[in-house]
Amino acid sequence: MLFTLALAAIAYLLGSCPWGLIIARVFCGIDPRKDGSRNTGATNVARLCGFGWGVAVLACDIAKGTLPVLLAMWEGGSVFTVTIVGLAAVLGHVFSVFMGFKGGKAVATSIGVFIPLAFFPVLIASIICLAVIAISGFVSLGSLTLLTVLPIVLAYFGQYQWIPLALCLWAVVTWRHKENIARLRAGKEKSWIKSRNKQQESKEN
Repeated sequence: MLFTLALAAIAYLLGSCPWGLIIARVFCGIDPRKDGSRNTGATNVARLCGFGWGVAVLACDIAKGTLPVLLAMWEGGSVFTVTIVGLAAVLGHVFSVFMGFKGGKAVATSIGVFIPLAFFPVLIASIICLAVIAISGFVSLGSLTLLTVLPIVLAYFGQYQWIPLALCLWAVVTWRHKENIARLRAGKEKSWIKSRNKQQESKEN
């Protein structure tokens, strides 16, 4: 149990690293908590700083989930230990100790958690996510679809041991998207495509 708690603490601290805030401030001079959707995630950083910086934040946030899980697996952690470590990394991202226990929406970090555990299921879920974003224009809808589909894909591949973790992450991500869900229902959610077009128009003008 002490081994599990120690790895979970490391995972939480890694997950707490606010890369979206760091990258936006250092390279763009912007605090993403005060502009756009006021979120430190890759989507908001991409809107405010440009697509490339958004991709950089996405990569860092994915790594926050992947690295602690790899450490737990390398140390021979059980399914229970790896599950706790993965959940701790995501909770670190959502409740960052470096940002007053506030944080992002945990989609990228959730993907990172599952890359070493169930690569093909999370890849399939991510492709479905991208398809939903491309069709609808809503990143939030694609993100919710990813975490909703993931347990189903895990069951299809027979990786039942990771379904409890997937369901926990689905609950966290859905809770973090409650405002997006309300806007989607009201037809007021911001479209990624429209936001990007507006940015391009403002640059041209």
